[in-house]
Amino acid sequence: MTNIPETGRTPRVQIRLVIIQILVVSLLLTLGGRLWYLQIRNGDEYAEEASGNHVQQVVQPAVRGSILDARGVPIADNETRLVVSASRTDLMKMKDDGKAVLTKLADVLDMKPADVEGKVRLCDAKTPQPCWNGSPYQPIPITDEATPKQALQIRERSEDFPGITAEPTAVRRYAAPGKSNTAQVLGYLSPVTDEEIKKAENSDSPFLRSDQVGRSGLERTYDKQLRGKAGVTRYEVDNLGRVIGEAESDDAKPGANVVTSIDARVQAVSEYWLNDAMKKARHEFDKNTGENYKADAGAVVVMENKTGRIVSMASNPTYDPNAWVGGISGKDYSRLTGKQSNYPLLNRAIQGQAAPGSIFKVIPTTAAVRAGYRFNGRYPCPSSYSIGGQTFKNFESKGHGSITLGQALEVSCDTVFYKLSHDQWAKDGGNKPKKDPNDWFYRTAHEFGLGKETGIDLPNEVAGRVPDRQWKKDYWKANKDAWCKQGKKGGEYAERIAYENCLEGMKMRAGDSVNYSIGQGDTLVTPIQMASIYSAIANGGTMYNPTVGKAIVSADGKQVEEIAPKSHGKLPMDAALRKDIDGALADVATRGTAAWRFQGWPQDKIPMHAKTGTAEVYGKQTTSWFATYTKDYSIVMTIAQGGTGSGASGPAVRKIYNALYGLDDDGKQDLKKALLPEPEKSLPKIETDGSIDAPKIKPYKPEAPKPPAGEQELAGPPANWRRD
Repeated sequence: MTNIPETGRTPRVQIRLVIIQILVVSLLLTLGGRLWYLQIRNGDEYAEEASGNHVQQVVQPAVRGSILDARGVPIADNETRLVVSASRTDLMKMKDDGKAVLTKLADVLDMKPADVEGKVRLCDAKTPQPCWNGSPYQPIPITDEATPKQALQIRERSEDFPGITAEPTAVRRYAAPGKSNTAQVLGYLSPVTDEEIKKAENSDSPFLRSDQVGRSGLERTYDKQLRGKAGVTRYEVDNLGRVIGEAESDDAKPGANVVTSIDARVQAVSEYWLNDAMKKARHEFDKNTGENYKADAGAVVVMENKTGRIVSMASNPTYDPNAWVGGISGKDYSRLTGKQSNYPLLNRAIQGQAAPGSIFKVIPTTAAVRAGYRFNGRYPCPSSYSIGGQTFKNFESKGHGSITLGQALEVSCDTVFYKLSHDQWAKDGGNKPKKDPNDWFYRTAHEFGLGKETGIDLPNEVAGRVPDRQWKKDYWKANKDAWCKQGKKGGEYAERIAYENCLEGMKMRAGDSVNYSIGQGDTLVTPIQMASIYSAIANGGTMYNPTVGKAIVSADGKQVEEIAPKSHGKLPMDAALRKDIDGALADVATRGTAAWRFQGWPQDKIPMHAKTGTAEVYGKQTTSWFATYTKDYSIVMTIAQGGTGSGASGPAVRKIYNALYGLDDDGKQDLKKALLPEPEKSLPKIETDGSIDAPKIKPYKPEAPKPPAGEQELAGPPANWRRD
């Protein structure tokens, strides 16, 4: 046997050993480095993440703040109810998507299975109400009106109702003190959506999936302040989900209270008399249409002159905001939004646009004086005014001879303003306008604040419209194709108008200016705009941003943030002209078109100023307008398809003033009955425990009317008085 020398393979073995040693050392170094990175450099971060995997959060919703009237009476607060909710996430894990559970739940709650199922389905563009428009991961309320017996059945038979809870919960309540509904001013709540949650993630007021969000009115404007901050308790749990300790806790912070300038007593009075005026208008015959007035919508605003604060704001038709609490039913949703509803969700005080009629005339009066016409000059007031082949008639075709601008306001003479506006249109170049026309009548309207929002602290206010030259051009561009397609020379009325608009709809024609001068044509205003204007005339010329919110007060009453009145300018008139217009509007109330509605008014103690308006609307009945003010308050009321200004709105406005000042129909005053003899300045006191010593309000009941002095009550103004 031959021996193999060791020197032949030692180097190869050694090389292999060295390579293995290098690999082992490299692996050890890599592992060591990785351990250093995980345990030393980033150890705290990973430890925190690891502990987070064993932390569960329990959310305690914040109590939403109350909305109070000026004296501290809650008009929106909370009450504890038994709320039955469903977890859609749990239901979707079941084979039948939880249908069997929901059917059993419907039986316990005395509801229809289809209604219960509708509550938990998600809203989209094709899904009809009821449906859930909030986050699919938060509990979905089925009802907030469960009885203790029903809640006990659900909790005792929890195995039959997986994913269903029945818990006492703070629920929004719209209290309607004294039957003051205040629906459109308050608004309503609905669940937060996933999109809103994501959008607010990095803000200073993020949403939780359980949050309810203000969708309109004050609930939306002051949502951030009212909502507060939810509490979160974090528990450490083991891998089986058992609690092993409390990691961290943030207490819930209740929302702040919003004190408003609304007086619930005056609100109840305003709502009552607006509704009463509309009902009475429906019994009045419209000789132009051959049927009774429809009086299908209306609004009234009561404003404090020295601050621009809203004392009351009513819109009709109205609704009960409690319908949204706990999720709205399909029946209620249809009633509020369907074609036959007449859209009660609209706040017509800030969203209702209409031609203003003669209450607009304070603006062309101001424009005429700025254009060089004397307020006390003499101007012809014939029964009609002709331009080319078109005749524009005075209201009720009456003439009043040669009168001043003040008298033109008093008797509401249209033809005076026709002539003035036509002359100014001609001076500006007529159909071939100058490069820079003065446009006094349009410019002045803009300076009165028309054609833009007033800045009120309520959402979705509309701007109205001043149909000036630029608007005419823009409107023509948007509609010319349709006009040209529809128009026909010598055709029916609508076809002839379309034909004319197709050819020269971009031009400011003489007829446009004439109609505009009396608040007709394409002019649109809102009640809040006109209330702001008349309030500014009353206070000396300051135009305030109307406000409903008066202060934000913390839940314990310790922190108060007052909402100060803000001005956005002065009326475009000097003190002398304001005094002249003020005097003319006083004459309207004592001997002009509104005098028959203010018989017996104590003019020497509480000077009343008024302007009536009856706006014609193509294809509809006339719109009633009534604009008034005293030294303290301005009240503007409008009723769509309601008839004349003084005829339909006048009596209701008088009744509201009677309640404010404690007057009877004969003008005798009882200050003990006066609701607001002086503007309310102080704020209600909120105790540290959140309680409020607010006065109780009885439902408003008007005094029975006195029997007429003669055999029957006058159905209209005396023959020697004019009305508009």
